[in-house]
Amino acid sequence: MPDQPATVARSKIAPAGLLFLAITSIGWGFNWPVTKFLLSELPPLTLRGTTGVIGAALLALLALLRGQSLAVERLMWPRLVMAGVLNVSAWMVLMGLALLYLPASETALIAYTMPVWASLLAWPVLGERPTLLRTLALVMAFAGLASIMGGNGLSASVAKLPGILMALGGAFGFAVGTVLAKKLPIKLPPLTAAAWQIGIGCVPITLVGLLIEKSDWLHVTSLGWWLLLYSTVVQFCIAYVAWFAALSRLPASVAAIGTMAVPVIGVVASALTLHEPLGAGQIAALVFTLAAVVLATRS
Repeated sequence: MPDQPATVARSKIAPAGLLFLAITSIGWGFNWPVTKFLLSELPPLTLRGTTGVIGAALLALLALLRGQSLAVERLMWPRLVMAGVLNVSAWMVLMGLALLYLPASETALIAYTMPVWASLLAWPVLGERPTLLRTLALVMAFAGLASIMGGNGLSASVAKLPGILMALGGAFGFAVGTVLAKKLPIKLPPLTAAAWQIGIGCVPITLVGLLIEKSDWLHVTSLGWWLLLYSTVVQFCIAYVAWFAALSRLPASVAAIGTMAVPVIGVVASALTLHEPLGAGQIAALVFTLAAVVLATRS
């Protein structure tokens, strides 16, 4: 059916998809200051990998308690591995390493160029032609992210080049995973799909982290343990399940643009919890980005 992708792109936006997208954005947005704090207590690969593996195990247990099978058909395994590598492993590793070379604000700005790549890829792969409103939404979203930077832009240099390339690589990989998930859907219950993808993506990160990093779990503070619980349950369990549910109900480009709210939420949450600056630039970013999400969902 060659006309099917275009029909999907023109279909009415599902309210349930928007709700799941909002849950994802809030869960991932608040995880920015959470992760920033936790990186002062644990190294990046160990932190992201272990919380992900535990989160995947919790999702698998929940799936079993709800009577869902964890069995996977042979046809689905390549799709699961592809999604786990692109949407979990590559994103987490490359963004974590990029933070070693770049400030968090610059990393976030580059990371959320992801909707641009997703929108561009969705046209030839899915037949989702970019509409005027969707194009305007992208412009407004990037105006919001530029406001976060305070108008200073990226001070690119040779020293920062590795970080820039890694952040771009992570953003592009996530975009590819987003579009391919629409082209080659994983036909599994949401909990089962999320458990396998997060597990496949995080197990190798954990193993590498344990081999090359030194972690002192005994010196994790009480607050650190509570934030580890948030990162495990909210980021990996609730937010990832909501993301996969949103992706199954929304056009790929709309879902991708919706995630532009994540860095703005992260900036506001960081201001409230870590006492980072929240001035006119950050407020303008919030207005621009939320307006972009509204335009995207009406396109």
